[in-house]
Amino acid sequence: FRRVLFRSVGIIVEDVAAAAEINRILHEYVDWIISRMGVPYRQQGICITSVAIDAPSDVISSLSGKRSEERRVGKECR
Repeated sequence: FRRVLFRSVGIIVEDVAAAAEINRILHEYVDWIISRMGVPYRQQGICITSVAIDAPSDVISSLSGKRSEERRVGKECR
């Protein structure tokens, strides 16, 4: 039995046209990302992206900081 720890980050993309920017930011963390999935929620005009990441806290904080700089891209779900 091996214990595996990872974090899940949720992103709500309010501007669907900004998906390319989300992908660019996430690509910078490709060595840490286990998986990601984006689902359009057409009735609300948003996309919901879920990212499973195995990274130290400072890397996750860096990712969150980059997303926060791009207000038009999205916001984190808690």
